[in-house]
Amino acid sequence: MSPSGRAPFGRGMAVPAAVLLAGSWRVETIGGEAGWRSLYQAGTPYIVMAWHEALLPIIWHHRGRGIAAIVSEARDGQYLAAFARRLGYAIIPGSSTRGGTRALRAAVRTLQAGVSVGLTPDGPRGPRRELKPGVIIAAQRGGGTIVPVHAEARPTWRLGSWDRMQVPSPFARIRIAYGEPFRVGPGEHARREAEARARSALEEVTRLCAWPDGGATPIA
Repeated sequence: MSPSGRAPFGRGMAVPAAVLLAGSWRVETIGGEAGWRSLYQAGTPYIVMAWHEALLPIIWHHRGRGIAAIVSEARDGQYLAAFARRLGYAIIPGSSTRGGTRALRAAVRTLQAGVSVGLTPDGPRGPRRELKPGVIIAAQRGGGTIVPVHAEARPTWRLGSWDRMQVPSPFARIRIAYGEPFRVGPGEHARREAEARARSALEEVTRLCAWPDGGATPIA
């Protein structure tokens, strides 16, 4: 999912403390979670596609599912990598921003081996909520089904990073919304259609789980 850790979750918080914090969150799901669970139960490889800002609650909710996460090789990325590894994720080092990257090739091989992958289409450095083609290419080449997901927490901090990453407060309520899973057919036309569908799906899940009166606390 291309995590790039940010203080206070990274530098200021050891992994056991982060797990303790996450264990206090209260999660509710919205939309088509049944579609994701049916893929998981059938052993069908899928891609969890989510904006970078929503990584923490999404990593927590999908823990222990045998997912491989793409993680930035920058030092800050290793804080979230340690958190994800503690929760049962396999780690693929690198970035998914360009089609020819080593990490993307590894993601394709992982999907072809029947293992699901987490990808952030706007990671690891943004721009925020701008979909890059890596997730579509991985799904097309690796045969994975894309599962659009977003999460919003209340109360939460919004960090002053490019992604405005959420760090849910202790005992925060978290909404996680799922879109309808979809596959990417062969060819350039199918890829362009899938990119348009991915953008629309991410807009919809973001709308579905937004809190009506906000609830985000900015941190400069």
